[in-house]
Amino acid sequence: MRILGIDPGSRYTGFGIIDISRYNDYSYIVSGVIKTNPKNSLPLKINTLATSIQEIIDTYHPDEVAIEQIFININSATSLILGQARGGILAAVSLKKIPIYEYTALQVKKAVVGNGKASKKQVQHMLVNMLKLSATPTPDAADAIAVAFTHSLNRVSSTRKFFYLNKKEVL
Repeated sequence: MRILGIDPGSRYTGFGIIDISRYNDYSYIVSGVIKTNPKNSLPLKINTLATSIQEIIDTYHPDEVAIEQIFININSATSLILGQARGGILAAVSLKKIPIYEYTALQVKKAVVGNGKASKKQVQHMLVNMLKLSATPTPDAADAIAVAFTHSLNRVSSTRKFFYLNKKEVL
């Protein structure tokens, strides 16, 4: 299964793709950051994000997408802009008819590091070790990889639970 993780932002949106085999082996595929022009209007930024996400989907063919939920910032205008950018990303993914799953930053940090209050550096360090990365990803890309990794753990857990609860049918 191939999972695209997304860390949404209006200026920098991280993306990361990992594969998980049916034997729970993880493979890092690619990650990066979509950068929008700070001088562009919000609709142009959203267009850049949506188009870029669709290009990534067309290139790497993920089976599922996991995206980080936004938290309400003290500055409501910033939260509103981030929500609009995230909405554009969600629309772009849904047009490709790919299932979307959402995780909070707390869930992601807890899944990757074991501590919901972990720092970005701790998340980066754990990803380098767990996925045997040759270089440390940028913070935005690392967050996106971490979202994908969190979703993969939830998929494995759900599959195990399904087989345990339905073992008579599986046998």
